[in-house]
Amino acid sequence: MIKIYAQGGYYRDGQAVPAPEPGKAAAEALEDLEAGRRKSLAWKILSAHDHASAADAAAGRLKIRFDALASHDITYVGIVQTARASGMQAFPVPYVLTNCHNSLCAVGGTINEDDHAFGLSAARKYGGDFVPAHLAVIHQYVREVMAGGGKMILGSDSHTRYGALGALGVGEGGPELVKQLLGRYYELERPQVAGVYLHGAPKTGVGPQDVALAIIGAVFAKGIVKNKIMEFVGPGIAGLSTEYRMGVDVMTTETTCLTSIWETDERVEKYLALHGRQSDYRKLAPENGVFYDTLVSVDLGKIEPMIALPFHPGNVHTVREFLANADDLLALVEKETASYVSNRNYRPQLRQKFRDGKFFTDQAVIAGCAGGGFENIALTARLLKQKRAGHPGYNLSVYPASQPLFLELTRQGHTSALMESGVILRTAFCGPCFGAGDVPQNNAFSIRHATRNFPNREGSRPGDGQMSFVALMDARSIAATAMNGGVLTAATSVADFPAEAPGLEDQYHFDQTVYAGRVYHGWQKPEAGLDLVFGPNIAAWPAMPAMPENLLLEVVTAIYDPVTTTDELIPSGETSSYRSNPLKLSEFALSRKDPAYVGKAKAVQALERARAATAAAGGAQPELGKVFGVVRQLGLTGQPDGNEADLAASFGLGSAVFARKPGDGSAREQAASCQKVLGGWANIAAEYATKRYRSNLINWGLFPLLCKDWEKLQFQAGDFVFLPNIRQAISLGLAEIPAGLYRGGKTERIIMQMAPLSQEERQILLDGCLINYYAAQAAR
Repeated sequence: MIKIYAQGGYYRDGQAVPAPEPGKAAAEALEDLEAGRRKSLAWKILSAHDHASAADAAAGRLKIRFDALASHDITYVGIVQTARASGMQAFPVPYVLTNCHNSLCAVGGTINEDDHAFGLSAARKYGGDFVPAHLAVIHQYVREVMAGGGKMILGSDSHTRYGALGALGVGEGGPELVKQLLGRYYELERPQVAGVYLHGAPKTGVGPQDVALAIIGAVFAKGIVKNKIMEFVGPGIAGLSTEYRMGVDVMTTETTCLTSIWETDERVEKYLALHGRQSDYRKLAPENGVFYDTLVSVDLGKIEPMIALPFHPGNVHTVREFLANADDLLALVEKETASYVSNRNYRPQLRQKFRDGKFFTDQAVIAGCAGGGFENIALTARLLKQKRAGHPGYNLSVYPASQPLFLELTRQGHTSALMESGVILRTAFCGPCFGAGDVPQNNAFSIRHATRNFPNREGSRPGDGQMSFVALMDARSIAATAMNGGVLTAATSVADFPAEAPGLEDQYHFDQTVYAGRVYHGWQKPEAGLDLVFGPNIAAWPAMPAMPENLLLEVVTAIYDPVTTTDELIPSGETSSYRSNPLKLSEFALSRKDPAYVGKAKAVQALERARAATAAAGGAQPELGKVFGVVRQLGLTGQPDGNEADLAASFGLGSAVFARKPGDGSAREQAASCQKVLGGWANIAAEYATKRYRSNLINWGLFPLLCKDWEKLQFQAGDFVFLPNIRQAISLGLAEIPAGLYRGGKTERIIMQMAPLSQEERQILLDGCLINYYAAQAAR
């Protein structure tokens, strides 16, 4: 089904040719690999947007300017607030503010609509576009209105993926968008490119989510495409509709790749023309003989209906394999549940849902940028027409991804067929992907064509003894399951499953009049004299200190899970309404992983404030006795016998989080900024799951420290790590940083590592955060 060639390979004459394994002689080994890499689509698009100096280019560093930006209502308030505080006068590139995450106003009173009013005022003042709530989910709007061949689009959402339309879409934290709004660059080392060679044709009933999950299951755990660009090529693409390709493409985020790009053809040209944008089409294909650093070969004809079990899109099995081994696989899920539920008396009941060889699901959802497309929903309607979708205790909800798409489904009779079958239709909303829509009951098992199934993504609250479970599946098998009364059913087992050929894309019509009366188009029309509209929950960022000369870190939380998601660092769901208020949001930091984290971090922050007061007044603070004792014992200040006033002035104190591999999942900057608001200064890790999380740490002035000896040291809450002369180390760009570890009255010298930082990244850390960096630049 899927073959992986970690040594890379070539794409020649429409065929994938694996490179020889290391040590094996072959003609390919003599080829100029660098010249082969330059033949990729990714290389050409990146190069067209690169503004790096000759020195940076020689070092393999890129400085990218994007063609357009996109944000939703969880992120755009903070981005605009940061950019305007840093001197922004107008949006320098097209920037669309969408409203698809905080669309519901059930939490926090008027908070969500207050944010929307702020967003519209920002679009008017600075010259942006504004899409009101319920009209479209962010990525569907960009597909319909903005994405085109050869473009690069930066979004403050991790699923910013428009590769199927020929655009490189990159999802990053808000500070990276701030840099673009201020005319700065997106800096990164030139990424490697992984070729994904598609051949064959999917069976009837196998959908884009099945293909995506199969790929994720093959590559995620191995980390072989991490921070690479996935480039889709091969003869199998031609047989896939544009929507089908987009459905695969958007899920590439779950592989931890940087972004993705596809070959384009007349199908893509037709899609763009249908949306009034034929001029945005570019025929894209790599040059013959392109070399890919990693090669993934996918036989589409061998892919079966798939299911990603809780609690990650990478926990993938075929539906057939799952049903054959359900009891064992569900037992593993139940065991993992214990790590999320603090109530020791809680007992998941998943295995009870498997009876007589059948697995009984409790709920189903088809939604968002992955599932809410026209073809997915139209096929669901065809299958369920004149049939019952579930039963009184079983609900299937369908969220079309945009109102134009919803209108076309209605015109063609698909919505009436769904409603007659008992399906609940809802407006464009991203809630089911992050735990704010269709929350099931305790112990329920929900199957969803959505993007993620992390813990809590279905809205449960493990700390309160509430837990439900989400599995990812394709809309086709979800429809087959609903037709079968909720009994898990692969679409390929349905004898009369409607064929997708001729393509449903030939039946689709885009009516842009739906947007005409509601979407505000302000690009290049800023109204500088207008005031922003502030609701009572919209707050500015608190003041953050610059990096001290010496830094003492107290480890307040240590997480040894294989991967720590951004959801575990700052929960999704009900917290989203507080995303415009840094202090209120920080109260939720790590609340579902370490409920004591906020209190412990605040205690360290209080000590730091006392230290600063002591340093300013030249007096003693009794509560700092322990901290001063630690500094003396570490003996790294050069003045171990100094008085407390001297010691107080010699270092700064902050909290730190240890996690083996933090940052998988969402691009949300708040996973880092909440730690900073609470006085955090660093993460310590074996590695970072994604580039975007590491970038978020840097932009919020948190050291992305690495420790090769983490298994030996076994960091734990209460440890102190001292970083002497840290400003000098960062200024010099040291890869290894001498440090001291204090634990249980004993000290030990250790070494911390730091992956390479650009000159700008070093200065951001020295200044304390991106906001300080821009303020310092203005002062300089």
